[in-house]
Amino acid sequence: MKKIFVLFFLSITFIGVSQEIMKLKKVEPAKDYDNILVQKLNSDDFQSSFVIWIKKEVKLHKHTHHTENIYVIEGKGEMRIGKETYQVKKGDYFNIPKNTPHALKVTSSKPMKVLSIQSPKFLGQDRIFIEE
Repeated sequence: MKKIFVLFFLSITFIGVSQEIMKLKKVEPAKDYDNILVQKLNSDDFQSSFVIWIKKEVKLHKHTHHTENIYVIEGKGEMRIGKETYQVKKGDYFNIPKNTPHALKVTSSKPMKVLSIQSPKFLGQDRIFIEE
């Protein structure tokens, strides 16, 4: 009986998460943009959530006080986290610990669209670009 309850709870949770992600797929850019467009979804003292569209690249940078979690909604690219490079695509999730250099190069013909959740609250002052 306990296993049935756990399976039921997990399936309800997954359906809820899937429905929220489905809503994010419908979010479209509010204006034209050259390379990167950021749309804030919500924020509190503990986190800030954004939908980000990237046409070309995100230059190498780090956040000294923030952890960033990324979920790829659309598109493909090469994600560099630290010294490793990964091929990323729709449905991929990754975590970027604070102080970890990271960058993205879009490889698909369509822009990448990602959900970015930063914790704690992101005020836009914690992005340090790194020259190579």
